[in-house]
Amino acid sequence: MIKEIKVPDIGEKVESMTCVGVLVKAGDSIEVDQGIIEVETSKAMVEIPSPEKGVITEILVSVDDELKIGQLIAKIDTAGNGASSEKSEEKIESKTQDTEKQNEPDREPAKETSSEDHSPSIAPMSLEDTIPVEERPERAIQAAASPSVRRLARQLGADVNLINGSGPGGRISLDDVKAYVKTAMTSITHTATQQQKKTVPLPNFSKYGDVNHERLSTVRKLIAEGISHAWNSIPQVTQFDKADITGLEVFRKKLNDKIPNKEGKITVTAILMKILAEGLKKNPRFNASIDMDKHEMIYKDYIHISIAVDTERGLLVPVVKDVDKKGIKQLAIDLNDIAERTRTNKISPDELEGGTFTISNQGGIGGTNFTPIVNWPQCAILGVSRAEQELRLKGDSLEQRLMLPLSLSYDHRIVDGADASRFLRWVCDALTQPLTLFLDN
Repeated sequence: MIKEIKVPDIGEKVESMTCVGVLVKAGDSIEVDQGIIEVETSKAMVEIPSPEKGVITEILVSVDDELKIGQLIAKIDTAGNGASSEKSEEKIESKTQDTEKQNEPDREPAKETSSEDHSPSIAPMSLEDTIPVEERPERAIQAAASPSVRRLARQLGADVNLINGSGPGGRISLDDVKAYVKTAMTSITHTATQQQKKTVPLPNFSKYGDVNHERLSTVRKLIAEGISHAWNSIPQVTQFDKADITGLEVFRKKLNDKIPNKEGKITVTAILMKILAEGLKKNPRFNASIDMDKHEMIYKDYIHISIAVDTERGLLVPVVKDVDKKGIKQLAIDLNDIAERTRTNKISPDELEGGTFTISNQGGIGGTNFTPIVNWPQCAILGVSRAEQELRLKGDSLEQRLMLPLSLSYDHRIVDGADASRFLRWVCDALTQPLTLFLDN
């Protein structure tokens, strides 16, 4: 009996995905739950298993195909192999739930747009322009409004004759003016945002020489969208400082000499995670998010640190949970494990969510400083560059010290510059003198 295998429902908010691997070919024998294809969606790699045992008769998709839910991907001859396996259905359902969790938060950012626009390509708008012509009230010779109401309307740039009054006889109140302006400004913001989304077309590069086109991967598209959203919605500032880690590096190397190779070696990143956990407890604003729609701060009582990991698929940011509840040795083990699984595409969707602060360590690559972009909806990110030996004046003599450059980018709506400077200096002092961790602010 020939049966069709289709793309299962990967969650109510996932409509399409990209095929990144075909695991079988026509003529192959296949078992229940054996993978047929591998798809990529919302940063997660999901394997689509076979619900039947039999022989593949036809594969109807190939790598880089965009797939839809319910799309036919293969046909299988199940002669003599019985009905489909409940176990397979449970496996698909489990993968569906994982991917649905991954997609749940990714839809929210689309609702948030920057209300500020400086693009010269957007035509200026007036409040009157926001009201459709057919909905504008007929202009009265003299609108029913007091002098104070007229004054407020003039100050806010509103035509009092276009405002519908809620008082007796259509009399306009101060609240009517404010409501009118609020509605109009919301419309202006929406229109400006839509205009801003209209990108300027690229020139025809092939006029100047040969070019090659390469389709963006799902991960690269998500990275581009996420970074664009963070850059457009967060007023970011970057603070720089250096930490003297001469003594810390000597201690770290001696400690690692005593750790078996099978266990995670203690790195500067692992130590920084522990220091930051203490720092975020003392400075909860750096562990917070801001909701401009509700005009409120959201303080998290948990500390989950995101770690930027360079992979062949692009930059992914897995999360180490409950950093404040773990020792440095355990953090080193967790960090090594989650980074390795991220690079080998074995990370699960839920391990990419829930971070409250991010570390991006480029010290292994090089460079002196950089300005990392805040990982929305977090408040701050710490960039770590390569440590270098420098001559420093200590007392009356020069000494060679190992200095670690740090870059703290933060959301200026949440954190003031002076607070950022103090926080970063505290981190530097904690790296130089760990006893700082036990001191009050």
